[in-house]
Amino acid sequence: MALYMIGIGLNDEKDISLKGLEAVKRCKKVYLESYTSILRCPLEKLEQLYGKKVIVADRDMVESGAEDTILKDAAEKDTAFLVIGDVFGATTHTDIMLRAKKKNIEIKIINNVSILNAVGITGLELYKFGKTTSIVFPQPNWMPQTPYDAIKENQKMGLHTLCLLDIKVAEPSADDIRKGNKKAQEPRFMKVNEAIDYLIDIEQMRGEKVFTAETLCIGCARLGSDKPTIITGKAKELIDKDFGEPLHCLIIPSKLHFMEEEAIGMWK
Repeated sequence: MALYMIGIGLNDEKDISLKGLEAVKRCKKVYLESYTSILRCPLEKLEQLYGKKVIVADRDMVESGAEDTILKDAAEKDTAFLVIGDVFGATTHTDIMLRAKKKNIEIKIINNVSILNAVGITGLELYKFGKTTSIVFPQPNWMPQTPYDAIKENQKMGLHTLCLLDIKVAEPSADDIRKGNKKAQEPRFMKVNEAIDYLIDIEQMRGEKVFTAETLCIGCARLGSDKPTIITGKAKELIDKDFGEPLHCLIIPSKLHFMEEEAIGMWK
């Protein structure tokens, strides 16, 4: 018996590796973590390829209920825990691995592509990326300035910054639950334009010239798919661009090698 933690790539059912597919077919239970990213294909396509029923694991199941579901199954039979992108693209996946180890459950890891290496398509050198940061939807009296600080620190070291953009998954709000309405809200996905607005708002508060309308940016959408959108330009030029369907991310380059400069010029 083992817990197979399997990355299934960024786009559709065909992105899983052969090793991953073989493992899924051996497993008696298959869970798909559903809240840190999205696939660009229906769940039914995964089930058709795998020949297995796929159980959607929401945040509550993974973070609070795994002992009674995923880990309970893995202690008794081979169980797959599927992750969009790579296995360790989110800290919650490290947590479930540690919890499995404490229960003496054998763990097998099968990696895949993630956004952290898919950004190489832009032409920026991967080893020159600094700390990755996240930009979240602001709330009343809550607008974290962490991404601004990450960009500032990376720029000091001549490193590029990858900003991952917020996902609000289709879960009922606390207010809906209190009112007895358990219907999920529509999911929200932050756009490149919203991320630029966010950073400019912080710049106006801080005034440190870390991110201005003149800052060079690369906006990306649907990396890993057959039709990604990538646009290079100043923040003021990208803010009105339509990047299309999710998922989006924003890159703020730092000091460029001449080859990087030529490469990102393809996306102007």
